[in-house]
Amino acid sequence: MTQIKIFDTTLRDGEQSPGVNLNQLEKLELAKQLERLNIDVMEAGFPASSQGDFDAVKKSQRQ
Repeated sequence: MTQIKIFDTTLRDGEQSPGVNLNQLEKLELAKQLERLNIDVMEAGFPASSQGDFDAVKKSQRQ
């Protein structure tokens, strides 16, 4: 049987959309919801781009 894996990029690509700017709490809540949905792989952001992204990725890994 073929196994399908879900690779979600919402936390990285989602903020590339015009007018979308998630704060740290929103990113953490999104990460928790994606985990509840049993997403196989989650791109949590681009930590090298800013301290805010770095902090959000680090915090989501601890949860």
